[in-house]
Amino acid sequence: MSRPEIRVQGLHKSFGDNHVLRGIDLEIDQGEVVCVIGPSGSGKSTLLRCVNLLEEPSEGQVFVGGTEITDPDVDIDAARRRIGMVFQQFNLFPHLTVTENLTLPQRRVLGRGRAEAARVAAENLARVGLAEKAAAYPASLSGGQQQRVAIARALAMGPDVMLFDEPTSALDPELVGDVLAVMRGLAEEGMTMMVVTHEMTFAREVADRVVFMDGGVVVEDGSPDQVIGAPRHERTRHFLSRLLDPAMAEVEEETSDQVGEPGA
Repeated sequence: MSRPEIRVQGLHKSFGDNHVLRGIDLEIDQGEVVCVIGPSGSGKSTLLRCVNLLEEPSEGQVFVGGTEITDPDVDIDAARRRIGMVFQQFNLFPHLTVTENLTLPQRRVLGRGRAEAARVAAENLARVGLAEKAAAYPASLSGGQQQRVAIARALAMGPDVMLFDEPTSALDPELVGDVLAVMRGLAEEGMTMMVVTHEMTFAREVADRVVFMDGGVVVEDGSPDQVIGAPRHERTRHFLSRLLDPAMAEVEEETSDQVGEPGA
């Protein structure tokens, strides 16, 4: 029986008076792919950032690989080395080549020598289909290529868990496919992945589970067929209908506005 690679218990997060996360309980098993969906402001990205303590929870516990990273005495730098993170923006150093972007964190954080870091960089660039871009600078790459470099940089650190925060949201539509293909490959390799996304096709085809969040709570958690194909809750159905049919959502909003007008 696989053990939970990520375990979140009673997680709360507030920013001043804004109570963003309201008691999240979630487990992700080793090798499992979990997609987190929900409307803007539902707490998805905050949850992801709490998993590697980029945001410090107000209350609750987070365990990664059996280590409680919310323990005040934990070596957080050591714990974070097991967690790869890919953001909406690529955050590549523009003055460094692709290879240098991959080798710098290995040398600084893991203490690898130049030769070993370069070897690992080359392996992971090949893994994301960009071996031929090793000497290129970020400005010469498309957005999709830069995001694949960012994924390779995270993989070069040898993580046990990969977290993705809307990895395709900043990309032109024609560039999304290559990034999702790399993520599919990681899933097939057995990488534990937690993915905040609006890409419903990816969630349906690749995820083992889909978690729908709204208002800082988990509303539904189940298989893609259940959560996306046959959601139990009206909040989930409403979100998916607006996401999958934006034109209908616009009609609904216009109708709502007209009903609310004085004298209507």
